[in-house]
Amino acid sequence: MKIKLIIVGLTTLMVLIGCTGCVYFGLTPTPTPVPTITPSPINPGYTPPPTTDTRTVPTVPDFVSAISVVRPSVVAINTTVPGLSVFGGTFNQEGAGSGWIIDTSGLIVTNNHVVEGANNISVTLDDGRNFTAQIVRSDTVSDLAVVKINATNLQAAMVGDSSKLRVGDWVTALGNSLGQGISATKGIVSALGASISVSAGQSLYDLIQTDAAINPGNSGGPLVNLLGEVIGITSVKVAQVGVEGMGYAISTREALPIISDLVKSGYVVRPWIGASVYTVDQIVVLRYSLAVNEGALVTQVAQGSPADKAGIQAGDVITAINDKSVAGADDLSNILHDHQIGQQVNVTYYRGTAKNTVSITLAASPPG
Repeated sequence: MKIKLIIVGLTTLMVLIGCTGCVYFGLTPTPTPVPTITPSPINPGYTPPPTTDTRTVPTVPDFVSAISVVRPSVVAINTTVPGLSVFGGTFNQEGAGSGWIIDTSGLIVTNNHVVEGANNISVTLDDGRNFTAQIVRSDTVSDLAVVKINATNLQAAMVGDSSKLRVGDWVTALGNSLGQGISATKGIVSALGASISVSAGQSLYDLIQTDAAINPGNSGGPLVNLLGEVIGITSVKVAQVGVEGMGYAISTREALPIISDLVKSGYVVRPWIGASVYTVDQIVVLRYSLAVNEGALVTQVAQGSPADKAGIQAGDVITAINDKSVAGADDLSNILHDHQIGQQVNVTYYRGTAKNTVSITLAASPPG
């Protein structure tokens, strides 16, 4: 049985993976230059909010108190995305999503797919004031974004420690459901540390699964504990006939370092080898007469990248990093993210029927 995943914003998710990049089926041995355009930081001196809290979580669920604490920090986001009609004309597609204020200076957290490709982003605060986003910094790999509006003295949400969550804890999800304004739903934490493949080549990790109702427009809104603290960012739900109560939120443990990078640097820095890859499947095996049945097929190598310097070429199949098996693009990305920039790793790959191992020093991923 196939499970259909939907991204719960009303805009379309365009996926661009960092080190595993966009993948094209036609192999090209020509190295591609490393991008040189660097997004400017929003605030180089930014410090993420603390997550330590010694208060006692209520044993009897008091959603009224929790919602009243966080609601002033929840915003509705409405977008227009330009598009082309089948007749060659242009039109603007309207979308809706959610966000929450993380800093009093007008920094708002949301999902990348909520704001991606938009030529106008409107942010409506709980008090009814409306602002147009001035700065947007986003990360396609994690599906997170930070929006800056020209407002001050806003009420920032408290951020909780998602590592303290337990299966069965009460939570509430707030957001711009169906684009009709902020509303709240309740549920429990159903599972922790979940991973979901949202499209070919992109997976989200360390997710909180909840049975709180999540609908289109909720994307980017906060998942909140009974103290009114944000412990997750609503992102994905499972939609299939007969399936209910399977929604997912990116944990604050996973999100805060990414948010911090977006604000301080303008982009997220990750360990990088500079190879775009595609998951090997039976079609790829037959198409390119590969000697292995699984791995990450290299489709492009960035000029001057660690992979390029190590001699890896388009058409090679990476099968292991430091003896950890690489079954596909997601495995390669996940393993690399567990390492540090500057660290050496042994990369095992096949070129034709020949098995090779090279040492690669991981570099910082380029902007974009």
